[in-house]
Amino acid sequence: MSQPILSLEHISYSYDGDHRDVLKDLNLEIIEGSVTALLGPNGAGKSTLLHVILGWLPPREGLVKLNGRPLHQYSRREAGQMMALVPQIEHMPFDYSILEYVLLGRTPYLNPLESPRQNDLKAARHALAISGLSEMEKRTVTSLSGGERQLVLLARALTQQPRIILLDEPTSHLDLANKARLIQILRELHKAGSTIVLTTHEPEAAAAISTQIVLLRAGKILISGQSERVFTAENLTRAYGVPVRIVQVDGQRIALWT
Repeated sequence: MSQPILSLEHISYSYDGDHRDVLKDLNLEIIEGSVTALLGPNGAGKSTLLHVILGWLPPREGLVKLNGRPLHQYSRREAGQMMALVPQIEHMPFDYSILEYVLLGRTPYLNPLESPRQNDLKAARHALAISGLSEMEKRTVTSLSGGERQLVLLARALTQQPRIILLDEPTSHLDLANKARLIQILRELHKAGSTIVLTTHEPEAAAAISTQIVLLRAGKILISGQSERVFTAENLTRAYGVPVRIVQVDGQRIALWT
C-alpha cells in the first residue's frame, strides 16, 4: 500500500484570543497521487485546515507530517518546493505580465534578488501551457477576467513544480465554462501523478474530481474515505443540515436539496 505523502495527527486549532477550537482532533492521511476534497458548509474549517497543512497556522495540538517528516522541520524554501497553494482570491495590484506573475512561483528555488534563469522560464511556460494560457503570457494580470485569474494562479502554483497542489475553493467564483475547464485541467494533473487537495462547499465539484472526500462540519471530520462511499444523501444531510438526495445525470452525481 502507498505511504501517505501528508498526514495529520490529532490536529486542533484555535485562533488567538478564542478558546474555542475551530479544528477539533483531526486525523487524516493523504496518499501520493490522490485527489482529496475537503468538503463541507461555510464555517466548517476547510480553509483553516488548508493553512495548517501549509504551515501558515501552527496547530494548538497535533502534528502535520510531510513525506513522513514533521512539517516544522522543513524550511519555508523546502516546504515551498513540496507544496503550492492556489488561493481563492488574490489581489493583483501591479501590472505584471502573466509570465512575470507566474514566475513568482519560482521563488522557492531562487536566492534573494536573483533573476529567473532559463530553467525557471521553461518551468513557467510549461505551467502556462498546461493551464491553456500560452498565448496570453504578455497580457497584464490586471486585464484578466475572474476565470482567467484563477487559471493564472494555478499556473503560478504549477511553476513551483510541487508534489502537492492545494486549492482553496477553486470553483466558487467561476462560471460554468471556466469551472469545466478547471476541473478538466485538474483531472489531467491527476492522471500525470500530481497529489491534489482542494476545499469546496460544492458537493458536485467534490464528486467531479476527487478520489477521496473528507466531509467536515464545525471543525470535525464526520466521515472520510473513497468518494463513492462518502458522497451519499445521508452523509451530506448530516454535513449541511438540510435534506439531500443524490441523482445521476450522464454518470455525474449531483446533490439536490429536498
